Amino acid sequence: MSALAPWFIAGSAAVILVLGLIHLLYTFYGAKLLPRDRELHLRMQQVSPNITRGTTMWKAWVGFNASHSFGAILFGAVYVYLSLVHADFLFQSIFLLSLGLLLLGGYVVLGKRYWFSVPFRGILAATGLYVTALIINWA
Repeated sequence: MSALAPWFIAGSAAVILVLGLIHLLYTFYGAKLLPRDRELHLRMQQVSPNITRGTTMWKAWVGFNASHSFGAILFGAVYVYLSLVHADFLFQSIFLLSLGLLLLGGYVVLGKRYWFSVPFRGILAATGLYVTALIINWA
């Protein structure tokens, strides 16, 4: 295993970790994830999704954003840890390396289709670092 490969994985995971932390902060503080249309915000607080009357679209919105953040934070924390503390284990596991690549690839697709440029660029950078680690490792 190349001595640099774990650092590239750690850098990739750190980008996702930071994006997840920022997203979590924006979910609960400030107006960044509020609709620009105040009436829409009020309606979201009143209307339930078809699946249940036990919540509102607003509560679902907040919950989806928070759980999305938790996923990015978990990925980032686990892969930073594995790459820096258990690099041999990580780089011997085709399952973990493939899982990380699949998650990042999924984020790239979602980012391109549904998100805006800042997180999309961050995810592209993280994916590039991850792929670089794989190439360095297998070269």
